[in-house]
Parts: sequence; structure tokens; C-alpha cells
Amino acid sequence: MWRVLHQIAKTGICSEPAPDIGEAAQLEATRIQSELLAILGQALTIRQVDAGSCNGCELEINALGNPYYNIEGLGIKFVASPRHADLLLVTGPVARNMEMALRRTYDATPEPKLVVAVGECACDGGIFGQSYASCGQVSNVIPVDVLVTGCPPEPLEILRGILTAVRRRVKA
Repeated sequence: MWRVLHQIAKTGICSEPAPDIGEAAQLEATRIQSELLAILGQALTIRQVDAGSCNGCELEINALGNPYYNIEGLGIKFVASPRHADLLLVTGPVARNMEMALRRTYDATPEPKLVVAVGECACDGGIFGQSYASCGQVSNVIPVDVLVTGCPPEPLEILRGILTAVRRRVKA
């Protein structure tokens, strides 16, 4: 045990510094968040549904909640129930076992329903496509308003997709 403690003390903390995505990207994120709240005039509630993804997109969605993007601080919140949601954020190709659950979630979401498909798998089935185990893209199961491509898409792209969906709702 002493040998392990000595090795830990000798090595120290091994971690890399946080990535610097630049001031322009940070200003863009702030602009998108401000425009979202200007359009809505209130909070936006999102229900995130993992329909069978590898969790790469979920990591990027979770990054939206960190202090860098801070969407919670601007009134954009994730909720546990689709009955309280304004928007569904769906990731992954829809597994056959998730098809009914996704339809029920969509049906439980109040009007006007907004659906954003996040990631290549949700947009076009990705490497999984359509098979005996997968329904493929989200639009094969429920109507989709906005597609956010990328494997996985960056948090800024997800924010742009949410903004696009909200803009479409306001115009309709």
C-alpha cells in the first residue's frame, strides 16, 4: 500500500487543461441563448429521450448544463416528464424496443410539439440503419422538426438546432 501511495504522490494529478474553443464560439452560444429567451419570453422545457444511442450525443447534451454554456441559468430546463415539456430532444436510432415508448412520449407532450433529432443516428439511422432491431431514424416513428447532424454534434450545434425549432414554432 505504501508503494502505491508513494507512486501517487510522485506522479501527481494527471489531467489535461480544458479546451479553448475561442471567444467567438462563446459569444455565439450567449447570442443563441439570449435569442431563445427573447423569442419565448419565458422558460423552455426540454425532455431528452435516448432511443438507443451510444451515449455520445448525451455527453454533448450534458455539456450544455456546465458553467460554460449554462442553459439552466437562462431559463432552458430539462424535465423528467413529457407532460411538462415544450420540446423533445431525441438521440440514437430508434430501437424496436423503444419504438412504443417514443410514441407514448410524443403523444404525452402537449401541443405545440417540437422535436429535434440529435446526431447522425437520429437523423438518418447512422451506422445502424434500419434492421430487425432498429427502426432507423427518428422520423420513421414520430414527426421531426429539426435535424442536428454530427457524430456527436457539438453543444453549440445542439443549441442552434433548438433555436431553429423555436423560431419555426413562432413563425407558425
